Amino acid sequence: MNSEKELPNRVDQEPEPASPCFLQKFKLYETRSNFYMIGRDKSRTLWKVLKIDRLDPSELNILEDSATYTDIECYDLLKRIHEGNKSMGGLKFITICYGIIGFMKFLGPYYMLIITKRRKIGAICGHTIYGISKSEMIPVPNSSVRSKLAYSRNENRYKKLLCTVDLTKDFFFSYSYNIMCSLQKNLCDSKTGPTLYETMFVWNEYLTRGIRNCLKNTHWTVALVYGFFKQVNLSVSGRDFKLTVIARRSRHFAGTRYLKRGINEKGSVANDVETEQVVIEDAPEGCPVQISSVVQNRGSIPLFWSQETSRINIKPDIILSRKDKNYEATRLHFENLVKRYGNPIIILNLIKTCEKKPRETILRAEFANAIRSINRSLSKESRLRFLHWDLHKHARSKTTNVLAHLGKVATYALSLTGIFYCRVTSNLRPEGSYHGSWFEKSDDGGDGFSHCSSKDEDLDSLETEISNASGGDDVNKNHNVKPPMFQKGVLRTNCIDCLDRTNVAQYAYGLVALGQQMYALGFIESSDIDLDNPLAEDLMRVYEAMGDTLALQYGGSAAHNKIFSEKRGQWKAATQSQELLRTLQRYFSNAYVDAEKQDAINVFLGHFQPLQGKPALWELDSYQHYHVGRRNPNFSDDNGSSFMKRSLSDGNIICESEPPMENTDVGHNQPLSDISQGSSKGISESAPAISTYESAISYRRITPPMPSKQLFDGMQDQCLNSDHIYYDEHDDDCNFSNFLDADWLSSSGNSCEEEMSARSIASLSSENLVNAPKFETSTSASESGSTKKGRGQSESDLACDNMPPEYSNSFMNWVAHGELLFL
Repeated sequence: MNSEKELPNRVDQEPEPASPCFLQKFKLYETRSNFYMIGRDKSRTLWKVLKIDRLDPSELNILEDSATYTDIECYDLLKRIHEGNKSMGGLKFITICYGIIGFMKFLGPYYMLIITKRRKIGAICGHTIYGISKSEMIPVPNSSVRSKLAYSRNENRYKKLLCTVDLTKDFFFSYSYNIMCSLQKNLCDSKTGPTLYETMFVWNEYLTRGIRNCLKNTHWTVALVYGFFKQVNLSVSGRDFKLTVIARRSRHFAGTRYLKRGINEKGSVANDVETEQVVIEDAPEGCPVQISSVVQNRGSIPLFWSQETSRINIKPDIILSRKDKNYEATRLHFENLVKRYGNPIIILNLIKTCEKKPRETILRAEFANAIRSINRSLSKESRLRFLHWDLHKHARSKTTNVLAHLGKVATYALSLTGIFYCRVTSNLRPEGSYHGSWFEKSDDGGDGFSHCSSKDEDLDSLETEISNASGGDDVNKNHNVKPPMFQKGVLRTNCIDCLDRTNVAQYAYGLVALGQQMYALGFIESSDIDLDNPLAEDLMRVYEAMGDTLALQYGGSAAHNKIFSEKRGQWKAATQSQELLRTLQRYFSNAYVDAEKQDAINVFLGHFQPLQGKPALWELDSYQHYHVGRRNPNFSDDNGSSFMKRSLSDGNIICESEPPMENTDVGHNQPLSDISQGSSKGISESAPAISTYESAISYRRITPPMPSKQLFDGMQDQCLNSDHIYYDEHDDDCNFSNFLDADWLSSSGNSCEEEMSARSIASLSSENLVNAPKFETSTSASESGSTKKGRGQSESDLACDNMPPEYSNSFMNWVAHGELLFL
């Protein structure tokens, strides 16, 4: 008798329970011909068995027993397997583990990656979140059937390269909570199982693809999210709550600072990170819990641009590597944001407005042209809201309170998007009779943002339903069920690296959002939290830690936190020394470490798949390391991007001659162009070839005088000529774009930026950003407040429905309708 051939069938097999199966602890055994993994749930009520074949040297064969077992039945099963294999050494225990990370194949056999030690890092409404403390990579075939390739030099080098991806840092997972999704999406969308692994934030999607395709479930694997997770216990007015900040890094177009810049043909951008801030009140076990969350986004400037890694230049030139005439890739990127978050999309661009040597200003002009072009095809209510604020310039001014200034921008952004608030039961289900119809799966397949509050009348109907339910006998009269509120739209922030300046802006946004969350939970009487409030300091520490973590992942050093250090009153000399050290650390990492780090990421994510007889990853030229193109069969299409011609010029725009690119389709259910009459089919094959030239633009041209209006009253002394509102005559309707300006402390994330030029730098792209004559438009107060129509009173209170009088009519017009706006 050989129990290896087939797992025993149970006569009294019972159907699987209707509730989700969350296996959380596993034991791995081996015989000469199979691995056996025994998994059980947290409550020890069910056991399942997985068999992995070890006789095939190059293929992955996995079988899951459909039966569920008790602990005694599992013991009997293992005993029979051992007895049936005594002649070949019997059954041997290998290790306890806590989930399968995935399977990897280089040139020889498959390897199984498993978690052998885990640690608890937090919990969301009773759902534990874990980090990885230790992992192992185990070859699947037994040693007698492995080919010579399993012991080759290249095989060992690929194994060593994969091991440089440190799974014990910044990766986290949960068995029962979809940590790859926002809280709002989890409550609005009941999607579970293998489809969740296909989301942009699951980094082991490629590694788990084989086992998921075999089993059609995810009982044995864990979905790893890469980024940042921090949970702290705080208190205000004697009431306790948990503050959780989660940063989810996208696996699309992922990599290191100078090797991943801008956008690819599919609309994915580098350093794309979703940040979620969750507030959960502490309540007695079994009682309803109030929860709130708000989501913001960061990502590289969505244009085709690059910087060459240099060992002699600490700040390489910025090169616009390709001119996409219709900005189709940029359009695809914003279509994806609309699909994920709904409208409006608010863009806060923090790069410089003027420099001695044009670098960031090149991208500033081209980005504005792209937004203007996209907005021409959009309906009025769907236009992108584009703000630019030169954070670097204002941070150098002793009279400007940068955080307070960014807080005003955050207040307006939140008045447009709102926040998510809900009262849930202990099993993370919305409380009240309304949850059955208002927390269903999104019809458009989006992120729950666009569905839950896609129309103003939806919220009106919800309020009516809540009001009617409140008078019913079935409603718990011991407490008042507040109506839920939903976030619709998102603030997207960027600088050059989307690290240092961006993190300061995201903290300012998070602080304003925290005030609104505390107010929604009834913890404070006003939604304003002063910068000197202890809560602001607590939140700053969390965002500073997040900024350091994300900067290390992408840039190679901790973040430049000069503004945070000054806010805490840190000694100036100590701050300067710290900034210099981090600049040097970032330079060293970019110049000497990032190439191998990028190779490891490409292998881990499956962007590069080793093939026998094809060049190894380290044999490719440097530009092939990070531009994973269709010209190289080893690379998958996910990171498809063309090769770039380099220039030694000082920031010239370089457009290369290339063959037409293939059509791309991200499968959006709600493209920007569908909102209007336009179309978006990726970069078309029929697009004309792009000629090669060097722009002969003069970067010393001075912007002509223009009529203007100050954005903030009482701040005229701090505002330069660029801090005015302009409208571009290139737009037929004159108000298809909106742009706000906020500047930061360093051009490429380095604090050692050169002094700014006193001259204004303008007209930096092949199409002028602003051409005279200009004119101003204004809007009535009633028009400015039109965005609040149809929102519930609780939401409007949070959204600051009484606009402060110090803001100009022009800025309020931008808030309501979307104009080309410069601060």
